[in-house]
Amino acid sequence: MGGAARIAGTAATREDPLSSQPPAAVLFDMDGTLVDSEKLWDVALYELAAEYGGRLSEEARLAMVGSSMADSMAILHADLAQPWRDPAVSAAWIDDRIVELFRTGLPWRPGASALLRAVRAAGLPTALVTSSGRRLVEIALDTLGRDSFDVVVCGDEVEATKPHPEPYLTAARLLGVPIDRCVAIEDSPTGVASALAAGAAVLAVPAEVPVQAVDGVHLRESLDGVDLAVLAALLRPPTAPPAG
Repeated sequence: MGGAARIAGTAATREDPLSSQPPAAVLFDMDGTLVDSEKLWDVALYELAAEYGGRLSEEARLAMVGSSMADSMAILHADLAQPWRDPAVSAAWIDDRIVELFRTGLPWRPGASALLRAVRAAGLPTALVTSSGRRLVEIALDTLGRDSFDVVVCGDEVEATKPHPEPYLTAARLLGVPIDRCVAIEDSPTGVASALAAGAAVLAVPAEVPVQAVDGVHLRESLDGVDLAVLAALLRPPTAPPAG
């Protein structure tokens, strides 16, 4: 496994796992959850498809949301009927273009900045858990704040990427907290599947792709109005029906 690690100078805390307590940690996805970067990915992916003499279908683009770079390149090549292309070459092209686009600025998703500030002010441990590679994340941290996260887990620093649970399990392990007392905040079905499989409570704020309402997933239209009380409530067990 790669270099996912605690950021120097931060410390994790462990909460008493009672239902009335806040989460042991809050685990944030990046693209589409904290920052509105999916539109920048649109630009790069459609440009690459044109470079290859084709046009990326909407279905294929939506299938890429939340996926690893390797999986996204496989989808793109299949969609263009060019499966013979080298995914590493395509990934390098996308990576370079996205770096250029990220440097033009990353707008926050509604409510995301306020929630992140509130979580940090409360002293809760935080992690950034993203499918993006470290090179892109380092640029995004100029917007997000390098002191906003105790741990950063990037897509090129785990053996298995989302929807596998490894990214979220890695974040919880590095923070030293139980995953079942964590809240993961996601925007895509791929990310939601990863967090659910890991055992976290999930707050889903769909951006580009709808997320199904399933057990363990709490849906909201945006992060506006989400505060510590909302996050704590996600961990509470359902109230038992009255007897009789």
